[in-house]
Amino acid sequence: MSVRVADDVIWVGGGSGAGKSTVARRLAAKHGLHLYDTDAVMAGHAARCDPVSSPHLAAFLRMSMDERWLRPPEVMLETFHWFRGEGFDLILDDLARHPKPVIAEGFRLLPALVPRPARAVWLLPASQFRRAAFDSRGSTWQIASRTSDPPRALANLLERDRLFTERLRAETRALGLATVDVQPGMTVDELTVRVEKLTDL
Repeated sequence: MSVRVADDVIWVGGGSGAGKSTVARRLAAKHGLHLYDTDAVMAGHAARCDPVSSPHLAAFLRMSMDERWLRPPEVMLETFHWFRGEGFDLILDDLARHPKPVIAEGFRLLPALVPRPARAVWLLPASQFRRAAFDSRGSTWQIASRTSDPPRALANLLERDRLFTERLRAETRALGLATVDVQPGMTVDELTVRVEKLTDL
């Protein structure tokens, strides 16, 4: 079912570790926006998905940690359910009912799926910025440590996320959508101002 999402939704997508959540929280507080965190609803959305509409999610849930994270990064990229847009209809359904105006953020906001025209921007982190962000959060080894080969799993995760960021770069360029390259040394204040301008806040 197609769900109409109001025009007063601001979209902040991008690669993992780009600062999406921090920027969205700052802009929500500054401009009186409601916040919609797509990461926070992943578990609930996964529970609502069925194997027919979300076959990659169903396969992922059956895998062991080694099966999930010790595969080649290219395979991980192509088969990861959220990267394929599974469950995106649930995001639209949530936003149709969410208090407005709202700023939605998360890596699940894929360029081809966000309704257009939209006030939207994608943050594209350099690999060094992403790793530094994970280290600062203390989450670098959170997933990898649960496998039989943590160093390999971490390398796979970082490479998968790099490939995902490059895919976002190509898709946003092809669609003429706004992006910000997030480089080492860029401050949260600088990034917030860039997003603010690109979304006309």
